[in-house]
Amino acid sequence: MGQLGSMGYILLMFAVMYFFMIMPQQKKAKKEKEFESNLKVGDKIVTKSGLYGKVSELAETTVVIETMSGKLKMERSAISLEMSAALNKKA
Repeated sequence: MGQLGSMGYILLMFAVMYFFMIMPQQKKAKKEKEFESNLKVGDKIVTKSGLYGKVSELAETTVVIETMSGKLKMERSAISLEMSAALNKKA
């Protein structure tokens, strides 16, 4: 009975960890993927490294952004969902 009880606590711990750590991360990843697929030319964005720009070209996995100094080609995944949303909310 003692082993069964301790095994139950371990399973409960993993279930709690799943609901508090893994599920929110999966939701965030899904939201970011949706954001990346909804990008369009002319959107103002901020990259995860802090570069501000405007989308000028789109490819399947890459994006070309126009900055004050020129154009940069980067991965869509390098665009920050939170900072871009905050930038567009201010404007």
